[in-house]
Amino acid sequence: MCGIAGIISPHEADIQLPLLKKMSDSLAHRGPDGEGFWINPKKTASLAHRRLSILDLSLQAAQPMHFMDRYSIVFNGEIYNYIEIKKELQKAGYIFKSNSDTEVILAAFDCYKAYCLNYFDGMFSFVIWDEYEQSLFAARDRFGEKPFYYFSENNRLIFASEMKALWAAGVEKTPDNKMLLNYMAMGHVQHSSDKSQTFYQHIYSLPPSHYLTFVGGHLQVKPYWSIDPQKTQQADELAAIEKIDGLLSLSVNRRLRSDVPVGTSLSGGLDSSSILHYIMQSAPKNMTTFSAVFPGFEKDESIYIDQTAQYYGVRNIKVKPDVHALIQDFEKMMYHQEEPVSSASAYAQFRVFEAARQQGVKVLLDGQGADEIFAGYQRYVHWYLQELVNRNKLMTCAREKKKLVQNGIYLRWNLKNYLAAYFPSHVAIALEKRSYNQLMHQPDITRDFMMCAKGKEWEGLHKPIVTKLNDILYFDVMEMGLEELLRYADRNAMAHGCEARLPFLQHELVEYVFSLPSQFKIHDGFTKYILRKTMNGKLPDSIVWRKDKVGFEPPQKSWMQDATMQAYMQESKRKLVDMGILKPEVLHKKIKALDAYDKNNHDWRYLSVAAALRG
Repeated sequence: MCGIAGIISPHEADIQLPLLKKMSDSLAHRGPDGEGFWINPKKTASLAHRRLSILDLSLQAAQPMHFMDRYSIVFNGEIYNYIEIKKELQKAGYIFKSNSDTEVILAAFDCYKAYCLNYFDGMFSFVIWDEYEQSLFAARDRFGEKPFYYFSENNRLIFASEMKALWAAGVEKTPDNKMLLNYMAMGHVQHSSDKSQTFYQHIYSLPPSHYLTFVGGHLQVKPYWSIDPQKTQQADELAAIEKIDGLLSLSVNRRLRSDVPVGTSLSGGLDSSSILHYIMQSAPKNMTTFSAVFPGFEKDESIYIDQTAQYYGVRNIKVKPDVHALIQDFEKMMYHQEEPVSSASAYAQFRVFEAARQQGVKVLLDGQGADEIFAGYQRYVHWYLQELVNRNKLMTCAREKKKLVQNGIYLRWNLKNYLAAYFPSHVAIALEKRSYNQLMHQPDITRDFMMCAKGKEWEGLHKPIVTKLNDILYFDVMEMGLEELLRYADRNAMAHGCEARLPFLQHELVEYVFSLPSQFKIHDGFTKYILRKTMNGKLPDSIVWRKDKVGFEPPQKSWMQDATMQAYMQESKRKLVDMGILKPEVLHKKIKALDAYDKNNHDWRYLSVAAALRG
């Protein structure tokens, strides 16, 4: 895990070491263990790297790294299966000078070109400069765990792990008002139909599972991987359990490869507890777990955290974020996030990584991604029931509804759901129209600012046509949803010089779970059914068969009721009024204190936008 940056340009004036160093300095938090710079002889390419040493701590693994007197690379992330790939490349005649995964990328690229990406099990963004062809190749991992931003103009490409390095290079920090409008009105932190869009004009994100080429001033972006949501295989339950068990074990074991201390987050839920189980199967000594707890909050999970930690006899470090710490740290967190965040949950995660670093733990495994692939969120239940109706499995639907209610899942189910099951395209249109009305009738936003949406009213409002559960899971994993959470994790980890590793986002595991029928994911009144069955007997029943779903939620509502916090939020609204974004009347409206995942969290959004623009 590191920070990368660089400039490619035919103009020698653009390729200057002081400018490169300025970009690198802005990323110092991502790589506190070293820095490196390289400018090619023709002065058409420059690369910068900030190093967080995780694998092969020697100088031989330092970057920029060069290979075959032809290729130069800067790399952020980890290739977890680099040992296996290296063995195959050695058979093909490649010789290695280091024990790093970076050198394996270079050899794999020389051997397979762009197809090398299909061999990698990892999280990554990297850039390879080919001096022979005077060309650049850049790529990002399948799910977007690692960031990659770029600016291209006048045959010039500027790229970096974070946008602040682009701003350091002179790229203007100009907000994209339509993206801001979508966020403030609806809470969208992503563009639902254009993954390259960011909150700033002319700064683009390389979409997950894509690669980029830049040759002679010509930029191309192409996909290299996707999930097929239509592919479904028949499997019996025992075979599925065995397969998932094997894939999870493999994924965790690979993500334990490190030359520095490794720990894991522990929320008390099924996902993080499952990861701890597979860690303990490898019998590591002195494993430390990290948790955020909220004493007195109804959704505090301390009892489950303690139960799991005691079950495995591991050390547990708890942090207790509160409103005063949030106020103190908010500007710092938003400086690292760069774009708005949807709730205070991001701050709880920020503190967990801070605690890990304070304990000398540089690598933290985490359970993100499990809810999106195993259908863990309660909102997925309606889509599953509608699939059953669409398939005319009415008896199964009735039975599942009854069991879901018995398990404490609140269902708003009526005639509209039956109609939605048979007319899914109409539902998508209706949801898009609802978002449009929500956008265009937001009462706090000025008419002048609303004009940024003129002619672009429908941009970013795309809703998928959902005929089955996999359709909405695909939308959340590949189009809009998961990448937002991955951005929070990357920035929060790197703010403290830590690395986050996510075992559930192993692509073979994701592909397999997607291929399973929907009833393997929601069944018998339980979400994440097949994961529960896989962990049955491995974890305490009170963890495996928990019926309450808590999504790493802090007491945001009570925090927003704090007098100091309300003054802080009022100041944020005033800033947006001064910018001509909010109407002056908003300053006289009482702040609405709402829970973290409330869809009408406007006051939180104003706080977040103001901080992002200020940072």
